[in-house]
Parts: sequence; structure tokens; C-alpha cells
Amino acid sequence: MTITDTLTWLVDTLSPYGDEEALADAVEARLASFPTVRHGNGLVVGERTGKPLILLAGHLDTVPHQGQPPAWIDDEGRLHGLGASDMKSGLAVMLHLLEDEEVQAGPYDVAAVFYDMEEGPIQYNQLGPILEAEPWLTEAEFGVVCEPTDLQLEIGCNGAMNIRCHFSGRSAHSARPWWGENAIHRAGPLLAKLAAREPVDVEIGGLVFREVMSATMAEGGVSRNVIPKDFWVNVSYRFPPTLSLDGAEARFREFVGGDADRLEFVDRAPAGPVPDHNPHLERLEAVSGAETHPKQGWTDVARLAEFGISAVNYGPGETALAHQVEESVPLANLEVAFTTLKAWLVS
Repeated sequence: MTITDTLTWLVDTLSPYGDEEALADAVEARLASFPTVRHGNGLVVGERTGKPLILLAGHLDTVPHQGQPPAWIDDEGRLHGLGASDMKSGLAVMLHLLEDEEVQAGPYDVAAVFYDMEEGPIQYNQLGPILEAEPWLTEAEFGVVCEPTDLQLEIGCNGAMNIRCHFSGRSAHSARPWWGENAIHRAGPLLAKLAAREPVDVEIGGLVFREVMSATMAEGGVSRNVIPKDFWVNVSYRFPPTLSLDGAEARFREFVGGDADRLEFVDRAPAGPVPDHNPHLERLEAVSGAETHPKQGWTDVARLAEFGISAVNYGPGETALAHQVEESVPLANLEVAFTTLKAWLVS
């Protein structure tokens, strides 16, 4: 099966978030001759033989179906379909690396984790539970998360938090607002501060991460003629690897000050550190010749770091097309990613 055939098969085996069983079954059947352990709808493939361990990681799930047709290839050599870029093109590369005889005979034990429920709240992401259940994976000297990176090396990643900022007032008739206190109006100072706040650049080893805070949701009020007594705003906070979870929370509290009545930290995901002089990363930089960039979004390199595994994001998908209805990927990118990672794993 060519790598194009593999990607077509993966795209046409639908696996939206929370419904990954069919694809997990299909991948498990394809890799039946390999040492494989199933964890729910996730798979661990590989074993220790005494060679240094390299870990490949990729999520099986996609965002929900948006009416896309089955996989098809256009005249420019792009394969279209749900998950083509994020991240079934990366999964196709992982499968072909595992099945490659030269990689199997190479100087590394290569293991892979195919995990589910990545495209949702971090607390349901199954990579962490799989790593806890298979502690031998944490012996990996380096990892590659095959997320879409446009064939660039994306190093580290920002952390992420969502915070509900609550505002309290007193209800009244909207004809006599002075008898109440408008909770929506009370949010004005914080919203103004968020609108005025410029991204903060943080440089780490020549890579510039951008700290940003953005209001993304708001809710309040009960009727068009009632002064609202409750209002809340969700703020998405992306913070650089220089801050721990507690440090980022403290920084956000300081920014808000007394402008909200109550802060509710809905979810918190740590930043992914920049690997410091890791020889495997240095080899991959040399073999790929790829540009290196900081990862502005959050990826599971942060989760791997929590388990002591230095890792990098590298994959054939195009980040700008992730989650788009017209999602696609250049088939040439798969060949480049496969050839690059194979050369890295057999050298």
C-alpha cells in the first residue's frame, strides 16, 4: 500500500472526536503482526529490545464531520478530506515508518502511540493515561508529535488556560436602571484592558513565543427589559514556556486585579519546554534542513514533557487548513516527511 493509499484509507475511516473506535480497530488490524497493546481506543505499538528508544505520537480523532465528501485528489496533487492535514497525514507517515524494514533494523527502538480524544478538553485527552499505563514509554530519549507543521520543526509550545470571569450586579427594570447595577457594564474595564493589551513577546533560545489574552465567550442577562445581575466572560490565555501553571495563573490574577468579582479557571494546560541541546533534535534539524519555529498553539509535546520526554512537533499537514471544511494536504509533503524521518531514524 502506498502512502497515498494509506492516507485515503485513514481519511475514509471516519474518526470524529469521541467516536474513534472504527479507526482504532482498523489500525490495530493493520499492525496485527507488531507488538501492540490496546487502551480503550488508543494503541501502543513497539517494544524494547535494548536500543535507544524514540517515540512517535499522533491522535486518531478529527473535529466533527462538516459534510466533506470521501477522500479525493485534485489536479495539483492535494488530497482532500476530513482530517487530511490534522492529522491523518501524520498518522500515514507514522504507519509507514513502523512498517519500514530499514527503520526496524536501525539503531533505535521505535515505538508509536496512536491516541484518542485530542480534539477536545485536555482532561479527556488519552495520551496521558496511556503513558501512565505504559511507563516504559517514558524511557524514550526523544519524541516526535506528527501534528501539522508545514514540514517545519515547531519547538516547545505555549500553555493554555480558559478562565471564566464573573461579574455580579443587581437586577432592575431597564426603564429605571438606577435601581439596579448592570453586571454587563461592570465587565467594561476588564474588556477594555483586554482590547488594549498587545501580545507580549518572550524569547527563549532564539525562539519568540507570544503571550496573548483574548475574550472568546460571554453570557448574561435574562430579558431585554431587565438590568442583568449576572454576567461572565471567558478569557483564553496563551502563555509562554517560561511560566508554570501556577505562575501563569498568578500572572492572570494580577492582570485582572479587582475588575472581576470571581475567577473560575475552567481548564489549564502546561506549556511545552524548549529542548535544551538534545542531540536527537540537533540531528533532526541537520537531516531535515527545516526551519525551526516556536509553537504558538498547544500540542502534546507539553504532555510528553510532563513525563520527562523531550519532543518536537513535525508533520506533513498544513496548519492553516486544520479544522477547515476544505481541509487538504499536498501528497508531496507526506513523501518529504517520511523520507526525512526515516533518514533520521536509520542514521
